[in-house]
Amino acid sequence: MVMDHVIQPGARLGIEALSRTLGVSATPVREALARLEADGLVVKRSLSGYRATELLTRAGVEELFEMRLLLEPRAVALATERIEEAGLDRLEALADEMQALPEKGDTYADYGRFAALDQEFHDVLAVASGRTLLAAAVERLHSHLHLFRLSAIAGGSPATVQEHHRILRAVLRRDPQRAAEAMEEHLRLSLQRQLDRFASVAGADED
Repeated sequence: MVMDHVIQPGARLGIEALSRTLGVSATPVREALARLEADGLVVKRSLSGYRATELLTRAGVEELFEMRLLLEPRAVALATERIEEAGLDRLEALADEMQALPEKGDTYADYGRFAALDQEFHDVLAVASGRTLLAAAVERLHSHLHLFRLSAIAGGSPATVQEHHRILRAVLRRDPQRAAEAMEEHLRLSLQRQLDRFASVAGADED
């Protein structure tokens, strides 16, 4: 409901109202809100309760990708030299599953699986770098991507799949420089796709 804007960004989340809407007791609603707070999708304030987080602004998205560009090419270069066979197998499995998913999705149920696989692909590489702090920083940055959510987001983007395969080929060849270059290209293209969505949403609002 948060991801699909059934609950609007910034809206207050009343536990009793949600319980009635969902047909459950207050306990699972509280547990769900606690998990959403950990994921950064809701915030809890004293006296006012829970609210859905606001969306990332265009500047926020640009800053997020600026940090990713600083960290992830370095992470994948290190991972290329260190990753073990089990990690390579997992990367290949993730890339194959992403490729098999539908290209479009209008709800979180449609595109959520693709987003989860995308995040895991990057996280596996970051962990394989052997740098604990670097991997933790990459994972935290990915969690912020939840704050950039629009009502219609592409599902299994063919472009993302192709870019992941380029990264994977470089890792399989144990070529750190090529892997870093492929990751940088992927992040720059991904940022441009996000900014294009901002432009399309702004255009729709004007219409």
